[in-house]
Parts: sequence; C-alpha cells; structure tokens
Amino acid sequence: MSKIKVMDELLANKIAAGEVVEKCASVVKELVENAIDAKADIIKVYLEDGGLSLIKVVDNGTGMDKEDAKLAFMRHATSKIYNDNDLFFIETLGFRGEALASIASVSEVTLETCDGNVGTQVYLKGGKDLRVQEIGTNQGTSITVTNLFYNTPARLKYLKSETTEANNCLQYIEKLALSKPNIAFSLENNGKVMVKTSGSNNLLKTIHEIYGLNVSSNMLEIKAINNDFAISGFIGKPSILKKNRNHFNTFVNGRIVKNNEVNRAINDAYNTYKHEGFYPIVVLNIDVDPTLVDVNIHPTKQDVKFSKIDMLTSLIYQNIKKVLYQNLLVPKAYYDDEKTQIKDNFIDMQDFVIPQNSEEEKEIVQTEFNFNADNSSNVVIKNREFKNLKLRPVGQVHGTYIIAENEDGMFILDQHAAHERVNYEMILKKVHDFQVSTTQMLIPLNIELTSSDYQNILEKKDILASLGFKIEEFGLNTILVKEHPTWLKTNQEEESIKAIIDLIIEMGKNFNKDKFLDSMAKMVSCKMSVKANEHLSLDEMEQLLNDLVKCDNPYNCCHGRPSIMQYSNYELEKMFKRVM
Repeated sequence: MSKIKVMDELLANKIAAGEVVEKCASVVKELVENAIDAKADIIKVYLEDGGLSLIKVVDNGTGMDKEDAKLAFMRHATSKIYNDNDLFFIETLGFRGEALASIASVSEVTLETCDGNVGTQVYLKGGKDLRVQEIGTNQGTSITVTNLFYNTPARLKYLKSETTEANNCLQYIEKLALSKPNIAFSLENNGKVMVKTSGSNNLLKTIHEIYGLNVSSNMLEIKAINNDFAISGFIGKPSILKKNRNHFNTFVNGRIVKNNEVNRAINDAYNTYKHEGFYPIVVLNIDVDPTLVDVNIHPTKQDVKFSKIDMLTSLIYQNIKKVLYQNLLVPKAYYDDEKTQIKDNFIDMQDFVIPQNSEEEKEIVQTEFNFNADNSSNVVIKNREFKNLKLRPVGQVHGTYIIAENEDGMFILDQHAAHERVNYEMILKKVHDFQVSTTQMLIPLNIELTSSDYQNILEKKDILASLGFKIEEFGLNTILVKEHPTWLKTNQEEESIKAIIDLIIEMGKNFNKDKFLDSMAKMVSCKMSVKANEHLSLDEMEQLLNDLVKCDNPYNCCHGRPSIMQYSNYELEKMFKRVM
C-alpha cells in the first residue's frame, strides 16, 4: 500500500499558516497589504484585546465582486501575478496568494466587499465556506478575523500577552505609514486610538504624526541617486539616538524590508557620531528596478536580496555621511518652560518643512579624503559657523569642562571629547599620508604571543609597516617592535603598541583594513587625550580651542559624544529671569 499521499487543501493551508501567520501582527500585515494593493487611501485597523479576540481591517479600495470574493480564499489564488515573467517585475506588496487561505484555515473570517455594484459577504470557519450572500455595503473591503488559532493549539499557546500583541501591530502600522505617507492609517485597540496619520503625502508630517515634534524637528532630508538606485527620506540628528535598531525604517519600492548590509551601511555612517549601543532614527526609501531585488525568498517578503548591493550600500553610506557633515552645528542648550511647551504644542504642521542651515552658517568643501571605514571619498565640511565663533577660554569646571565665551553667549566644552576629536583626525590624516614619519625605540618592545596570534600578526606585518611600525620575528611566537610612528604620545608608546596588536588579534578573520585604521585611531586618540579631572592652564585651553577649529567635525568626539554646547545670551538671561 502506498505510503505517500497528497495532503488535503485544509491541511496544506494550516501548514502554510505556520509560515505566514505567526502572531496577530502577521494577520494585520497581510490584510493591510492587500488593502494597499487594492489602491485604498484610507485604511482602518480595529483590535480587541490586542488582536487576540478580534482583528478587523476596513479599506476604501477597489473591492471585489462575488466571484472574486469566493476565489480570494483559495490557496494560490491571486490577481497580482499570472506567469513566470511576472516574478521579475513584482510591484505589489502581495503576490503569493497564500495569506487569506492561511488566515482562514486557522480562524473565523468574515469578508464584506463591494466593487461599486452589489456587495458580497463571505463567512468561513477553519477554511470552509459556510455562508456566501449578497449585502448592501460601500465600495471597499472589510475583513474581520476572530478566534485566531482556535484549531491549532500549538500555535495558540505561543501568542503573547495583549499588550505585546498590540505593540507588535502598532509597530508594523507605524512603519507602514512611513512607507506610504499618501495613505491615511488608523489603529484602535479596545476603542482607543493608538496611531492615526493624515495621508497628506508629506513624509516629514507623517514622521511628526508617528514620532512627535522632538524627532520630526531633528530630522535631516536625504536624496541621492546613482545608475541603479535612488534613495530619499530623512535621517535623525545624533541628538535623538535610540537604544535599539527598531527605528531603522527602510523601504524598497514602498515595501518594508530588512537587510543586514543596508542596516550596516546606515550604522557605519553614524560611526563617529554615537556611542556603541545607540542607533539613529532613519526613514529611507530605496527606489530600484524590480529586476535588481528579490523579495521572493521568504513568505513575509521582508527579507530581500539585492543585486549590486555594494553600489547601494556605498550610496547610502556616503550620502548619510555627507548630510551629517553639512548640517551638524553646535548644539544649543534647551531651556524648557511652560510657554515654550505651549508654543511647541500648537505649531502649524500644514506647512511643516525641514529646517535648513543658512548659507552664512556653513561652507561646504568637496574634497577627496580617506576619512572612514569602507569609503575613500567623503564630503568634508569646513564649517564657517564654528570658525566664526572666536571663542575665548575663561576657566575650567571640575577639571573637566572648559568655559569659553564670545559676544553671543557662553560655551561649555568637554575637554576630553574635544581633544579626542583633534587627535582622532590627526591620526587618520597621518595614517593616510604618503610618507610616514617614524622614530626608533631606545629599547625594542618584546611581545610574546600564542601560535595563532603570532601567525595573525605576521600576516598583517605589511599593513603595520605601512603605518610606521617596524616589526621583526624574534624567537618562538615572539615579535620585536623596533620603530613606531611619531604620532604616538610620548611615554605611552608601549601601551599604545600593545593595544594595536590586541586590536588586530581581536578582529581575527574579520579583519578589514579601513575598519582597523578607524578603530585604531579611536583607541589611540582616546588614550593620548587629556582626561577628566586634569587641570589645564588658560594657554592650554586656548591651544585646544585653536586645534578644534581646524577639525572637519569639531562637534563630536570620535565616539559620538558632543564636544561643545552653547548657551546663548538670551537663554542665560531667561534662566535668570532677566527677560520674560
């Protein structure tokens, strides 16, 4: 007797549901994407108990006639692709024809739809048609899902709490609203509105509706194009970093996607503007010929693969870096009072536009400069705003902060952050110089290593030599350092050399020369910079200010902390109630 049998349709749909429908947010995703594909510009999502009791999606799209309404729940039934060639030109969010069949197989579903003529209602339980009838309803579609996973207990027990399920749905709708600012979205849970957007087709206004004023007023516009890709959107200033990557909102041709290489390019572009463990808010649209992107590698269609990924990541990295350089100015201390809050709350969002720096505030110099990881050409900003400050040091607080002044107000500098920035840029310039200045060590440095670490260092011997380190083999698993570059700080040579050797060993098989140079510059500049609680004379303070003025980015240390903060005369007078 044959052991192999073709499984029935309902069993196949239940298995497919395990891939397509993992949680309440999965149901919301599939239903809302269908509404978008149906050309809806108003989409409303209603939840009860975070979706555990009910999920309802209502749209004003094209709707369906009776025959299509019945066919929609058959597996692999779709209106979006018809042949093999269509897979290379996918422009809709859905195309597999699995979602509705999978959802219906593990729940109770009521569909009400109308294409402008007679309305249709379809009711299913466990994937079986129980009722199909004509009804009166407006054009569009409404789908209600209840008793999710009632017939698959193994799935049911993995659903989270009401709060978690509701938050998952909320996060998805927020991202979708950012990807489709021309569509008005709303999400309610137990009658409470959790998010609502206007569908104004103004991306910055949508950002404001999702994130609020503090974020939307600190976003910078980005636009760039090459032969294959166009990117556009907004990136957050380093002042509004988050502690997770959830705010990397990346879209390809309007589809929410996740791609590790794209995320890495975004994060690397912020490299010297942030601490480890902090991440920017980014809303980035990527427009590309559909033939250069594969969205058909996972049922959720969020994991994608790009052809020419290097060209895309380079475009993203270089232009985020450029925008940050062009727009980063001395941060101003924020004095908060009731009047300021009232003013902010009533700001008119109808004409909301991104703030731009005046031409007097900045001077952009285009130049070729090997400045950071994986990039040999960056825009370097010679910021006139900082050069024109003409700061005068007047003292030091707690041996850590330099107080300076000019006619416009008071400035506070973190002496370690400022000096670290000076040293970081100095080291990067030195390591890229054609001629390296070196000095011999009076007593060569002897370093013993394990066999594997010893081989690792020998493989990088030429790289170290190009930086000015003369290294020789010296017995079993031992190296001798005889020369080093002159930019190493006096009396810290041994400590710095050992740290550089340890960095090479730590990178191991993932060694990348550009990232190594950047990490080395950060590490050494930190070690050789003036520390907190270290007294400086006025002359030393003035020298540090003069050195900082010459930096391409004087506003942050190489780890992203601010180096300078401004209090304007008005802000000082307001704090002391000299003005009201």
